[in-house]
Amino acid sequence: MAGAGTTCGGLWLAETFKAEPFGDLAVRSYIGTNRRTTDLGPYITEIYPPQMYPGDGAADHLQFHIRHEPINLELLSRVFSVAGPRFVQEWVNSKPTSQYARRAAFLYEFLTGEDLLQPSGLRGSYVSALDSEKNLSANIVGTEDRISKWKVINNMPGTRFFCPAIPLSERLMDAFNYNISRHYDEIIEEFGAELLSRSASWLTTRESRASFAIEKESGETNRIQRFAQVIATWTGHDGPPAHGSDVPDGRKPYASILSEQRLSRLQQAILGDAALLPSCGYRESPVFVGQTSHHSQVVHYLAPPAEDVAVMLEGIETFLERTQYQSPVMRAAIASFGFVYVHPLIDGNGRVHRFLINDILRRDGATTDDVILPVSVAINDDPTSRRAYDDVLDKISSPLMNQIRPHISFAAKPTTYPDGMESDLVFSEDGMARPTWRYANYAPHVIYMADVINTTIVHHMRAEAVYLRSHDNARLALKEICEMPDTLADEIIRSVTGNSEDSVGRKLRRDHSQVTDEMWASFVQAVRDAFAQKR
Repeated sequence: MAGAGTTCGGLWLAETFKAEPFGDLAVRSYIGTNRRTTDLGPYITEIYPPQMYPGDGAADHLQFHIRHEPINLELLSRVFSVAGPRFVQEWVNSKPTSQYARRAAFLYEFLTGEDLLQPSGLRGSYVSALDSEKNLSANIVGTEDRISKWKVINNMPGTRFFCPAIPLSERLMDAFNYNISRHYDEIIEEFGAELLSRSASWLTTRESRASFAIEKESGETNRIQRFAQVIATWTGHDGPPAHGSDVPDGRKPYASILSEQRLSRLQQAILGDAALLPSCGYRESPVFVGQTSHHSQVVHYLAPPAEDVAVMLEGIETFLERTQYQSPVMRAAIASFGFVYVHPLIDGNGRVHRFLINDILRRDGATTDDVILPVSVAINDDPTSRRAYDDVLDKISSPLMNQIRPHISFAAKPTTYPDGMESDLVFSEDGMARPTWRYANYAPHVIYMADVINTTIVHHMRAEAVYLRSHDNARLALKEICEMPDTLADEIIRSVTGNSEDSVGRKLRRDHSQVTDEMWASFVQAVRDAFAQKR
């Protein structure tokens, strides 16, 4: 009988096959004396009594992992790569009616793309590949995706090339259940739909400006306005409305949302016709996120190779199709962050990544056609907010880079690739990184997204509504003192709130001799009183 401290399940597999997932295990199981669970982060420790020890074979511990733990696809991909098909084939041959052996055989084929032999005598009720109580899984909408070879229902939330492996938790479910409509409706109830609709244009421009700031680019006015126009016209659509019409061009829920045709058009719309790019659409060259330091290249994140781009984006589209009617916050988080980790474009990846958040929320019906959530404003609000964004990106990139950085080098002479880009990057260990690129745990990203959206709605959007209401009240107060056009009232409001009241006051009295010092003082007081009423 196994002694206290003996590993089992996924941890046993990782140690035995030297196949530790770069993203770590969400659950680590050990044999102890009594059954108990400890959750002190960053993983959950499960202690089982000695009689729960599964055995000494790989199949024993794979069954334990499938039965008792959230399935870690990165782990299994690495285990199968090292062990090969033999132990899974022998297991399903010896126990063809076992639901765990059948699920293991299905997972082997799903993750490796290799076929196993179906044993004679295989039978049993159909069983889902993933336990939906432990793992994020696909919806069963309409006809189940039944794999008759193994009597398994394929409820994987993606494809072999992109399938997020997310262990469910109470905190994650809180993020899943964040109700955007309810929080937005509360603001409508407080301020009114008309006032909020007036703020839409300004919020869209703020979203555009903040998106540039996140990338540490100032963003000249025409670039900001161009991206704001893209946000306003492309969000929720496959393209901008047809010229002279308010009817969208071929609006589709999810199909082709990341197709090369759409991304190429979107990239051109964001960057403009004058962008100095050798080509648009999917890149055909290696790419990394980094910087030059002391004449040497520093790599912060290495994206998947160009040959993986199309199949990974198709995997994200499949994820969106197979998780329909689930949490819009979860779907927007995984699809948008999944996109930026693939980094499929030569330029514009960050802006498209943040655009996709609103794009997917609108397609899912979580926001209406007149609402843009300025999430980039919340991301870039202050150094702490920006650091939180960088930290969540690092949840996948840092563990990956810790493992593959020694294998990255730079050639003396750059190579010119088919898309016209030159690169001196050298990396030949794609097989080492692919399980992380394909099967990452996006739970931190979903939790982060719910927090950012909440901050966006209850703080930034509410603050804009408060400002507009105060502005309206200030206009009315000024006109109670003296009739004036809106443009003049707005100039007075800007001068008082911008602390330039003395210079504007002098100009106003010079241009309008009837304005006395007393009248100007009353203007200033009226504006201050209007903006002092924050609620």
